[in-house]
Amino acid sequence: MSTTDHYRGVWPVMLTPFDDRREIDWASLEKLIDWYIRAGVNGLFANCQSSEMFFLSEAESLQLTRFVLDYVDGRVPVVASGHTASSLSQQIDQLGRMAETGVDSVILISNRLAMPGEDDGTVLDNLRKITAALPETVGLGIYECPHPYKRLLADEVVDWCARSGRYTFIKDTCCRIGTIARRVELSRGSRLRIANANGQTLLPSLQAGAHGYSGIMTNFHPELYVWLCDNWQAEPEKAEIVAAYLSTASLAEYLDYPICAKDYQKSIGNFASVASRVREAGNYYSAHFQSNMRQMVQLGEIVKKQLALFG
Repeated sequence: MSTTDHYRGVWPVMLTPFDDRREIDWASLEKLIDWYIRAGVNGLFANCQSSEMFFLSEAESLQLTRFVLDYVDGRVPVVASGHTASSLSQQIDQLGRMAETGVDSVILISNRLAMPGEDDGTVLDNLRKITAALPETVGLGIYECPHPYKRLLADEVVDWCARSGRYTFIKDTCCRIGTIARRVELSRGSRLRIANANGQTLLPSLQAGAHGYSGIMTNFHPELYVWLCDNWQAEPEKAEIVAAYLSTASLAEYLDYPICAKDYQKSIGNFASVASRVREAGNYYSAHFQSNMRQMVQLGEIVKKQLALFG
């Protein structure tokens, strides 16, 4: 499969299961990987914010990524980030080590490319330096991660990435159709693909030429995102209904994510614990968020059945 083909479709942002001591639960991770792949996803985004990468040591980040690659064993392509360092030299070392794991692409974090008060010229200058320092054998991507602060990519940065020939993947978090459409045009004719992270704008973004979805709701119902990305043109009326449901369901992001997603994964037998290094689970249960999450999932099952999406 060519790079142009396989950076389309649905790329889950992977959770990291922990045991009750907050150590990585490898057996649960195997179940999660199989669950994603059974849903028909196009690839996996390992070691990202949903993976709690800012709360992993560098050794854990590399171990986690290698484990995913080994267990996937070529069934789908894998990209990974782990780009958490602050200084440029440290970032280059960190990203270089990730490239050595054999991932399809190494994903840079946009807010690591400049401090909040620095301009887009600094972003582009640092991006050029990092790109030149990384091996040409690995693809590169950028994720507009909202932590520790959100930095959206300027048009000139997207244009440079497209023209460089090195970049394969932008995980877009701008949530603006006009911006996404511009990015699609800037990337046209290149190997660069735009994956929307926002469920509310997904269908309009696909209609504008975006190439797929890579967002947190793949940890609840990846098969619905796969269906939408595969069928929005052939079955537009059903696609509008699925998109409306997914847009509403995306509000689950505010139910103490990633606890809500880990609780769902525990409910279907993939995870043994909801433990997270990001936050405690107490508020999730005391605020009745669990009931909200379960009803959101139940409604998705009703939508699948009533629309006969899967035969």
